Amino acid sequence: MDRVLPQAAMDVIGASIDFVYQFAPLAEKTVVLVPSFVGEKVAILSEASGQDVDTLNYLLGMLLCYPLGIIMNLLPYGKVKHLFSLILGAFLLQFTIGKQWIHQLISSMLAYIMFMILPAKDAKFWVPVMTMMYITLGHLHRQYVNYLGWDMDFTGPQMVLTMKLYSLAFNLWDGEQLAKGNPDRAGKKCAPLAVPKLPGIIEFLGYTFCFSNVLAGPAYEYKVYQQACDGTHLYDENGKARGKIPSQILPTLKPFLVSIVCLGLFSVGGGMFPVLNPTDPQKLTPAVLSEEALANPLWKRYLLSWVALACVRQKYYFAWKNAEGANNIWYAGFEGFDEKTGEAKGWENSVNIDILDFEFAPNIKLMSAAWNKKTANWLGRYIYMRTGGNLMATYGMSAFWHGFYPGYYLFFMSLPLVTACERLGRKKLTPRFAKFGIAYKIVCMLATTLTINSTLIMAFQLLSWDWAIAYTKSFYFMNHIICIVFYLVVSQLPSVKKDEKKTQ
Repeated sequence: MDRVLPQAAMDVIGASIDFVYQFAPLAEKTVVLVPSFVGEKVAILSEASGQDVDTLNYLLGMLLCYPLGIIMNLLPYGKVKHLFSLILGAFLLQFTIGKQWIHQLISSMLAYIMFMILPAKDAKFWVPVMTMMYITLGHLHRQYVNYLGWDMDFTGPQMVLTMKLYSLAFNLWDGEQLAKGNPDRAGKKCAPLAVPKLPGIIEFLGYTFCFSNVLAGPAYEYKVYQQACDGTHLYDENGKARGKIPSQILPTLKPFLVSIVCLGLFSVGGGMFPVLNPTDPQKLTPAVLSEEALANPLWKRYLLSWVALACVRQKYYFAWKNAEGANNIWYAGFEGFDEKTGEAKGWENSVNIDILDFEFAPNIKLMSAAWNKKTANWLGRYIYMRTGGNLMATYGMSAFWHGFYPGYYLFFMSLPLVTACERLGRKKLTPRFAKFGIAYKIVCMLATTLTINSTLIMAFQLLSWDWAIAYTKSFYFMNHIICIVFYLVVSQLPSVKKDEKKTQ
């Protein structure tokens, strides 16, 4: 960071951080939910297992959500559940990130005060601005004090909280407009998620601190959390079941077991096929840019990059699948019943990743829909739809939300080009080649995964501009060039007429 900012700017940033740090002793005093002996036991376990304390705390925190979920499921509906969600969510944050948990409380309370004093029309602007400013400062601080580092800090949970508060601001606005009979187009589409009035402080904090998604998501809507806490997605106002309530055992065990497998694959595969240098990932040349790696033929580098990135993805699969089971155990993941048939809808509320759909997606549209699904929902409902379908605004916000490493922007700003090619291909090539069935789908799948999962997304992992550009250059900017050539050539093809589509 010191290479791109003038010394004067560095001095201002350093002084600002020092000012904030003087309040650290006060924040330390708020860590009251975790007994001191717990830290001592974790330290012993860390030494015995060879895992660093931060990683072990996070892993234990994720696993602890399961017994907490069992307790949550046994509690009576109403305020008790909200209190439990709040207190245990705060406990998990204090356990995993210590005094930094205070950021969750500060930003939540700032948002609640804004919701109370501002009209919904203004709150839907200023609350998102506040949340984005808060996470922005968090990302900048992280880059300043730990450049290119992957250590645990408050920015991960803060990213989840940002989506929750941002969404709730629009939910309240939509609720107000629906009550007046004057919703806009986006408000009509999001009507099932609208919130008619500001929740009470306990309900609100129960949502923002919700123990089963506070560490890794999924950031589902307030309406989903509310229904899980008051039981209205299971029972009507008379206490009668809306349908045959399904068992949560399989929806809990399946994602849990998948998460354990993914954790094992990450632990083993990440060591065998590293992206960064295992000795010093922050300073030494990444493994994918080492002389040994660059000496391989292009096809082998493509393959090794794909395998390395597949191993990296396993840590995300672990976190999301683990959280999925933890939410399902107390029916937060359950979607409720069909109003007409009374049949159970499913467990999509807690699903943040469809692993096979992502790995074998035939196009970027389906790939994006399968990855980090609740973030995709947030971007779609509250950025894409609210900006008139602006792709650059959507991808730009996604990069902004992730942080300010140049690698994020190199990746996300490349996606509109790939998306344009995918849309053009679907319009002009699919009607011509869809008749080849599975063969055409395999070609599309290979084109998608080789474009995204082998090269473009590597910039997201390398983070720095120098490393990301060096990696892209080592492939001769091949994917970008191919996309440009593809677009120029395929755009010249005549569109298939409707009558021809019917006969194919």
